[in-house]
Amino acid sequence: MHMPLKDAQTLVQTAFETNGVLPETARSVAHALVQAEAAGQYGHGLRRVPAYIGQVRSGKVDGGARYVASRPRPAVLTVDAALGYAYPAFDLAVERLPEIAREQGIALGLIHRSHHAGVMALTVERFALQGLTALMFANAPASMAAWGGKKRLFGTNPIAFATPVANDDPLVIDLALSTVAAGKIMAARQKGEAIPEGWAFDAKGIPTTDPTEALKGFIAPSGGAKGAALALMVEILAAGLTGSSFSFEASSFMEEKGSPPSVGQMLVVIDPAAGSASAGERIAELAREMVSEEGVRLPGRRGQNARREAIEHGLHIDDEVLASITSLL
Repeated sequence: MHMPLKDAQTLVQTAFETNGVLPETARSVAHALVQAEAAGQYGHGLRRVPAYIGQVRSGKVDGGARYVASRPRPAVLTVDAALGYAYPAFDLAVERLPEIAREQGIALGLIHRSHHAGVMALTVERFALQGLTALMFANAPASMAAWGGKKRLFGTNPIAFATPVANDDPLVIDLALSTVAAGKIMAARQKGEAIPEGWAFDAKGIPTTDPTEALKGFIAPSGGAKGAALALMVEILAAGLTGSSFSFEASSFMEEKGSPPSVGQMLVVIDPAAGSASAGERIAELAREMVSEEGVRLPGRRGQNARREAIEHGLHIDDEVLASITSLL
């Protein structure tokens, strides 16, 4: 069915509140999941609601968490997500880091005891809309091996980036360091389909096209050894430097059982004016040069256009997804 974004937000927020999540937290999480759905990122959208709420019910996520921010150094903001959802911690960072970045030229946000980061493009874009350039790093439960290894060590460990473009929408990049999301392998198993070559390895480290064997093994890094090295870099930035659980220590974002994932995220927010007053105009020149070639589009435009479409016409929600949410009310 089609549902206006406002109604979808209300529905999801109510589901969280009904299950004991604080109203302000429920509002933040519902907004993030609905916006992810609107951007076409369905694996991070409304399909996450049952798992998120299941983890509140089991105590794996604290729906009553109180998020605490502190500023230990002039350019640094730390946020304790207190084993709750990540999105309220991101809201705190978006609220406080811009002032620090404009004051210092650059700001560092360190988030610990956190949870699933969702569509990070939506977080970094919020800084770009305020005229700031932002980088974000996050680790996730282990699904990839170190290059040459056979045990899960790193998560998909996404990286996101956004920057203002003069007189245009921000340029936004959001990518995981795995060849494919684990959800696509799970979907192939449910459909009884093979997965493409190069997506994954079995438990013995042998490339496989069998999704069941892939889920027992590990996902291939994007770009081979280079992707694995980047995953290590993100692991250090997001977990090592924030005091969070490494990917191999973190429990699943999807399962109700287990201890809290307690992963980390890092944000680096830059005031472009600190280096060049004309940064936005120069980036716009680069963007124009890119799209002057037929077949080239700017990163982030697909999701931005999808959200505009959803704002105007509402969301198309599959019946089983809607039913899974309403059953939680």
